[in-house]
Amino acid sequence: MSTYTEEVGKKLNNLLEKTYDAEKGFKKAAENIEHAPLKSYFKNKAQERYNFGYELKQEIRSFNQDIEKGGSLTGTAHRAWMDIKSLLSSDAEESMLNEAIRGEKAAIEEYEEVLNEQSLPMSTKSILQSQKSTINNGLAKINSLEDLH
Repeated sequence: MSTYTEEVGKKLNNLLEKTYDAEKGFKKAAENIEHAPLKSYFKNKAQERYNFGYELKQEIRSFNQDIEKGGSLTGTAHRAWMDIKSLLSSDAEESMLNEAIRGEKAAIEEYEEVLNEQSLPMSTKSILQSQKSTINNGLAKINSLEDLH
């Protein structure tokens, strides 16, 4: 039977932290974009990550683990970089779209790493597989938005 180990707790909290980072990053991108379909896409992705965070927090709590608050230093630096790029770039929308694609691919890898954890409870595995699938589907959509440029 799978058990919720301290290592799983750390990995889920790390994933939660990166989910917060992604939510903030998508909000920041939506603020810096005029292109209506992209603005809408980024707003929807921010809400999606907010929902992911809620699900992850509920799962962590269900195993009586502590939840780490806030985002990471890396996420803060990434958002600052997006701000600078939007100010300097002649095509800020394309730059942000490329950053979003890069971030989504990294998120998929992070989910896969946690999903490879042998002691992952089924409930946690189910949530993570669903979230990863949603990110994958969003990546297909973001690639279609990239074709609009």
